[in-house]
Amino acid sequence: MLETSHPPVYYLPLEAFAPDTLHPVSGVTHCEYKGTASYYDVVSGSSRAARGAWTYPHPAPGYEALAATAALYPGLMDSVLVDGEEVQPQEGDFYGGWITSRVTGPFKGAPGTWGW
Repeated sequence: MLETSHPPVYYLPLEAFAPDTLHPVSGVTHCEYKGTASYYDVVSGSSRAARGAWTYPHPAPGYEALAATAALYPGLMDSVLVDGEEVQPQEGDFYGGWITSRVTGPFKGAPGTWGW
């Protein structure tokens, strides 16, 4: 998904995640476009990325394709690849953009970019 001033965010089908990888946690946020997001801890072995993934279980009209998907914060993962290339996480702790050599900025997230 592409949004204004953001690198792409990849939403993956929930069934693409190994069983017992996504653990629902409390708390939600609201996007004025996509609707209410819920969060997961991402667990692999003894590692846990707190609130490392999010989902829109009941997305707003126009975003129905996001139902039954989840996105990851690449900065909270050990490694994220797109077509074999290591993803660079978007700066800041709010956005979850995936930056590769095929994507150019500037992007929101760095200090001083909140008001774009």
